Amino acid sequence: MGARIADAVRRERARTGLSAAEVARRAGVSKATLSQLESGSSNPGVETLWAVATALGVSFATLVDAPATGPTLIRARQEDGIRAAEAPYEALLLSAAGPGVRRDLYIIRAEPGSSRLSDPHPSGTTEHLVLLTGRARVGPTDAPYDLEPGDYLRYPGDAPHVFEALESATSAVLISEMR
Repeated sequence: MGARIADAVRRERARTGLSAAEVARRAGVSKATLSQLESGSSNPGVETLWAVATALGVSFATLVDAPATGPTLIRARQEDGIRAAEAPYEALLLSAAGPGVRRDLYIIRAEPGSSRLSDPHPSGTTEHLVLLTGRARVGPTDAPYDLEPGDYLRYPGDAPHVFEALESATSAVLISEMR
């Protein structure tokens, strides 16, 4: 996945015409971190990739998704997602939006511990979440909801938001839409 991320970051930075220093500044990461991403020599956390994607004005999926060439089967326990550095949280991209469609689909797996606090995504982003297992506190950081299996929540992704597992082996499906 490192080479795929490196290619995507270089491609998107070239598309924007931004310097590495400017993308790093906008993302709140060091220029060295961005350089490591572009060379494929780092194993970035979900926080870093979200920050770089936001700085480039693209979805998270743009940086991590592999191009589809036919049917795609993802076995739930055979794939690793991208882990958060500051919380027991992992996001596995299931499907990214194709050209003209701005929707990404993820499986979230989380354990109790620190909350996964997310900075606002690009303006117009809405997140849809269905809790599959466990219990979780999800939604806007100032007014999250406690969810149980089967509960659905739609909330603004372009405002600060949180995901906190309240039980072991908590999982959810997350759809992120950008308009």
